Amino acid sequence: MTAVVLGSGIVFLDSTVTNVALPQIGKELHSSLFSTLEAQNYVYTGYLLTLSALLILAGAISDYYGRRRTFAIGLAGFGIMSLACGLSWNFESLILFRLLQGAMGALLVPGSLAIINTTFTGEERGRAFGVWAGASAGTTILGPFIGGLLVQGISWRAAFLINIPLVGVALWATLRHVAESRDEEMSPRFDWLGAAVVAVAVGGLAFGTIRGQQLFRSRNFTVTNISTLVIYGALYVTFFNLGLFVQGTLGYDPAAAGIMSIPGTLLLALFSTRFGKLAARHGPRVYMAVGPAIMGLGVLWYTLVPATSAAWHFGTGPGSSILPPGDYLVHFLPGLLLFGAGLMIMVAPLTTALMTSVPEHNSGVASAINNAISRVGPQLAGALIFVAIAGSFYSGLASRVPNLDVGSTRVRDEITPLNQPEPGVTFHLRGDGTIRGSQLAKPAGEASTHSFHLAMVIGAGLLFAGALVNGAGIRNPTPARKEEEEERERVGAHAEKEPEYHEDEEGVGVFVGSAEHDEVHERGQPHHHHMCTGPPQAGTAVAAADER
Repeated sequence: MTAVVLGSGIVFLDSTVTNVALPQIGKELHSSLFSTLEAQNYVYTGYLLTLSALLILAGAISDYYGRRRTFAIGLAGFGIMSLACGLSWNFESLILFRLLQGAMGALLVPGSLAIINTTFTGEERGRAFGVWAGASAGTTILGPFIGGLLVQGISWRAAFLINIPLVGVALWATLRHVAESRDEEMSPRFDWLGAAVVAVAVGGLAFGTIRGQQLFRSRNFTVTNISTLVIYGALYVTFFNLGLFVQGTLGYDPAAAGIMSIPGTLLLALFSTRFGKLAARHGPRVYMAVGPAIMGLGVLWYTLVPATSAAWHFGTGPGSSILPPGDYLVHFLPGLLLFGAGLMIMVAPLTTALMTSVPEHNSGVASAINNAISRVGPQLAGALIFVAIAGSFYSGLASRVPNLDVGSTRVRDEITPLNQPEPGVTFHLRGDGTIRGSQLAKPAGEASTHSFHLAMVIGAGLLFAGALVNGAGIRNPTPARKEEEEERERVGAHAEKEPEYHEDEEGVGVFVGSAEHDEVHERGQPHHHHMCTGPPQAGTAVAAADER
């Protein structure tokens, strides 16, 4: 579990730590091609782009060549790219290294869940997914805070270099303790050319559809991926903009911005294992519906944050404090706790629903498809929100400073959404006047706050949509199916074959314990049973084929 948790944890950790470092990166690095906010977006979303584009291909490679081997290669590559990010000299180089870092991260995420799925069964599997979710959260709880301290006390570069010792521990644990596993039913030859063309052409999604078309016959697998798309889009909308807003607009320092979200994340680390076991015992539907709804309420709370909310400077020196200001307790803490509670309820049940909806030998591809979708959601939401925030900000600034030409290139380069203008910079007004950046601090802050509120409303809407999708679409296992699964576990007979339909004169032939079996029961459709661990039932199309 140590290797799995650290391996997937550093992938998630790198996005949260980077988010805290973005304001400082924007001050120190320059670009000849992009504005500051645009370059900050590319540093964040470029990582997610290659991660999502290659996840499905990486999942197939993991199943084919071995999950342990692929996991170890991914760890080594991720460490090298983290070092390169820490040595970047401008925005363009950092964006390039982040793209390569995301490609290495793609080798880690599907393998972690696949290793768990092939190692544990039944309720223990649900508990293991809970441990994975909670422990992964634990590796990221202090990540933003430590990253903030590194950015504040050393440099933003240290936020990338912190990955290297974590990679070393994970690589040692992988090589020493993780057993090799692979899909023995895959074709003896891997179509590298076809996979590469698809990955480049359509970001890996078409390849995933081809590889995973049988998986999408499972209702729970399909519904879980649809809800993942909107829920993880909301996560991006919330935390990317929250990190920029509290630092760039309100004036939090990096350490305070990192530590502020710990209370909510702590709930996930402490209690997600319990909800994983509950989902395995009672079914995931109610948890997958209630969790995102509570998260949405937490995000809506942020729309109450005023532009005058007090800044928090973490430390013991003059003007600093170890404890947060009262405004944090009123404006942020309730929303963070609500969001964390919803996340705690949802994460392990969602993972359980996903990984128990497919055959074990397809674990790598199934995990990769879901993780790719979870990265596509943020990019789609990010593109939408970038346009909405920019339009809202500049229109709001124009209404507050009517004579400022917000359409000019210089104004848009120097005054960016969710960031304060430099106090000493002077801007020309229409006519003969000028205005200094210090005089624009209040109107720019108010415009940024309004844009932030808009982003939070969109994020909450996405979370509520995810709750509705799960509540209407997820089906809990029937008692009969649970009993059949428990019986197979007791005798050690696990299905090695993918569930499928077989039509004949006696009705639909279904494999016992499959999602199709539950759906046929609910429809009252005539059917008979096949067992993957024994010969086909006499008189069926499968038996006839075998006899031939």
